[in-house]
Amino acid sequence: MLSWTIGDITIKRIVELELPVKYHPKHSFLPEATPEALQEMPWLQPHFASEDGQLVLSIHALLVEAPGMRLVVDTCVGNDKPRGLTRNLPLSTPFLEHLSDAGWSRESVDAVVCTHLHVDHVGWNTMKVDGKWVPTFPKAQYLIGRVEYDHWVQSTDQEQVDIMADSVAPILNAGLAKKVELDHRISPEIQLMPTIGHTPGHVSVVIESRGETAIITGDMMHHPCQVTHPEWLDKYDSDRDTATATRKSFIADYADKPVLIIGTHFAAPTAGHIRQEGGSYRFVA
Repeated sequence: MLSWTIGDITIKRIVELELPVKYHPKHSFLPEATPEALQEMPWLQPHFASEDGQLVLSIHALLVEAPGMRLVVDTCVGNDKPRGLTRNLPLSTPFLEHLSDAGWSRESVDAVVCTHLHVDHVGWNTMKVDGKWVPTFPKAQYLIGRVEYDHWVQSTDQEQVDIMADSVAPILNAGLAKKVELDHRISPEIQLMPTIGHTPGHVSVVIESRGETAIITGDMMHHPCQVTHPEWLDKYDSDRDTATATRKSFIADYADKPVLIIGTHFAAPTAGHIRQEGGSYRFVA
């Protein structure tokens, strides 16, 4: 289990799925990340791309333990929920066992934040018990972006309707949800930062303690190749121009600074720094 220390804060990664993604010219979620283009960035191997130029991704949650606060950032796909991402088959993973291995219980979680409300960021908000969806973390306050919620609650896409029904509505009904603004402060050490474009209310999570800083990206970037090519669009980016501008600004702001970047879908080793190199940028794990 990967972990990092930022001042007084510990961050642990618990993995739900690791995904080698084969390139397909019509169906790739990063269409410009062709095998040939990835092979022009040899630093991606072996962790972030295979030798034959295929992407390697991870779906994981991040457990942030700060003074007086246990926070889960993004809750993956979840069990028992057939989704397009899983070829419409319900997952049955040992996610909760991994949570226990990290020394956490469901009841010990104080807060949950979803960087946005896509399928692989909200799934373990709830779990199925006796045929009903109930909050997985019964004592937590779930922080849901107000802009993000207002956008997706109006969606007529059937899978998104299902996501809102089984992974968001039950926490609202249980009185555990709090709708927050894009720059909401969670604790003295943890604050949301707007990184819109992938979705209308997308946020990243800034963690600061004892002069050290880490940022959990969410899907502002899906893969380290986008550090070199922030113009490479994810097919799920809802506002393509804004998503590109957000990535470019973020990369320029944090290049060559002692800020640990933790990618929400970056395969192990998952965290590293942005470095300027030869008029471009790369991710150094």
